[in-house]
Formats: sequence, C-alpha cells, structure tokens
Amino acid sequence: MRFGPVPLEDAEGAILAHSLQGASGKVAKGTVLSADDLANLSAAGHGTLTVARLDPADLHEDAAAEALAKALVPDPSAQGIRISGAGTGRVNLYATGAGLVRLDPEKLAGVNAVDPMITVATVPDYHRADAGGMLATIKIISYGVPADAIRRASEGVGDAIGVLPPVLSSATLIETTVSEDTPSDKGRAAMAGRLHRMGITLTPRVVVPHQDDALAEAITNAPGQLVLILTGSATSDPDDVAPQGLRQAGGTVTRFGMPVDPGNLLFLGKHQERVVIGLPGCARSPALNGADWVLERVICGLPVTSADIAAMGVGGLLKEIPTRPMPRRDAEG
Repeated sequence: MRFGPVPLEDAEGAILAHSLQGASGKVAKGTVLSADDLANLSAAGHGTLTVARLDPADLHEDAAAEALAKALVPDPSAQGIRISGAGTGRVNLYATGAGLVRLDPEKLAGVNAVDPMITVATVPDYHRADAGGMLATIKIISYGVPADAIRRASEGVGDAIGVLPPVLSSATLIETTVSEDTPSDKGRAAMAGRLHRMGITLTPRVVVPHQDDALAEAITNAPGQLVLILTGSATSDPDDVAPQGLRQAGGTVTRFGMPVDPGNLLFLGKHQERVVIGLPGCARSPALNGADWVLERVICGLPVTSADIAAMGVGGLLKEIPTRPMPRRDAEG
C-alpha cells in the first residue's frame, strides 16, 4: 500500500486518508474518491490530498477484516458466534446465546504477531457471555494489508474462539438456618439471578437446620441437576457441617477453599453424578465473587479440578463489595 500526499487531479480511485470539508459537503476519510468527490474538494480550494492507494497484492481493510473473521469463525452456529458486517476495517464477533467463552491464547497471539496492522482483541478466557454480548473485535488499522498477511494470520485459527453453552437446566439451592427463623430471601434472589442469566431454573426452596444429618437428607433428595449449599453459619473448615453433610449423604469433597477474594470459603464436591458447590457467604450478594467462576464452568459442562481452582488466584483479587461488614483495608493492622 502506498500512502501520502498527491495532487488532487491524481487522486481518483484512491482512498482519502483524512476527512475534508468540500464546497457541497464533507468527504469522509476512507472514501474511495470519485470524480464528483474531487470536484467537490477542488471547489473548496483543496489542491493536495493525503491518500492511500492499494497495491494489486493488497486487500481493502473491510475485505481483510471479513476474511479474518470467517477464518476465526468458520462455523458460527457451532461456535455460538455471530459475525457483524464490516466497516472502517472493523468486524465484531457477538455471542448468540449465554455461555462461557473459550479462547486459544497462543493462536490468537499468533494472529496478532503476523502484522501490526492486523489486530484481534477479545474478552478474557472463561468470560461469561450473554446473548448479544461482544466477544471480540477484528480491526485492520491501515486502509489495506497484503493478502498474504491475512492468509498467514488465518491459518489454523478456526478453533481459537468459541462459546460453550449451558448443559444444565436446573439447580437446587439448599439453605441452612441456625435458628427457627426462615433466612432472608436475599441469598436465594442473588443466586436465582446468576442462574437465570445462564438459562438455569431454581427448584422450590429448601431450608433445613444447620446440622449434618438434615443437610445430608436434603442433598439426597435435591431434584436439581446441580446442588448448591448456602449455610446460615460460615463454613470455615473441611470438616464443618456442610462438607460433613455431603459426606454423610454418600458424596465426596474434592476441594475446600479457593484463592479468590471474595469467595475464599467455597467448597466443591460430588454427590452421585451431580456437582455440589458449597457457596461462600458473599454469594448472597449479586457482586462478582469466586463462586461465579466455578458455577459458570460447571453449568457449561467443564470439569473443575482442585488444580483449576488453585490457578484462579492469579487475577483472583476482585473488587470490594461496598456493603461487606469488614473491608480488607479496614482489617489491616
């Protein structure tokens, strides 16, 4: 591509690099200049124009962005992605439904390493997607790039981005109480909101005493495909009431505690073929916490191991919840 100033009379068919005001209206940057455009600009006194002119081996910015988008999303339906139209060298990728974004960072870095004029920016790996939410933007910075560069950037990237849809449709939330009073519905409402945005329905409310045997019975009888436990008293040890209730029901605890704050007091386990998540107290708030990261993966059918949870510590210091009784900074001494 050739770029720079040229006499106005030599600019027909070139791409205008900067918007200019003509005698009969503005000519926008990126316009492929016609004879009428040149007459308009000439009448306004413009004698020299800064333009870009593509070489035969170049692709126009829009065509280049579209080609790369189609390489990244060869099967939009299977990948859960909608490709937008192209404009000013940009194509956006949107989720067609709720789910979890999975990326291949190495392949995407490879795309961005081919030519600085070829760029792909994405949301983070494991990002929760909503229907219509933007997942990535493909931007060709210059007005054109070599077709060979797009070919190289497009090689083998068809699985570099996708949205995993939910595989579960129902969950049971078991709440425990340390008194005869029914717990506030704040926690259930917060969890219902989290689940609803992923297309999951909560089964009828279950509230039991904060005791091993009562919890074990509730776990055994829970009708949901996923079992969630929100205790009236914080679970502070692997042998506390909630983990013990799961074991007493014949289940197993695979992980207690996570390096995400807020969210430290989560535990993870299984009962028969169902995943069981012991929720930290912060799950009563709709604010992001570590339980969201585990919950979303489970809902979308991804196995979550103890090692997976350990790895969440990098980036796991989440923003403060303003209503938290003891903010971390105030607790420093």
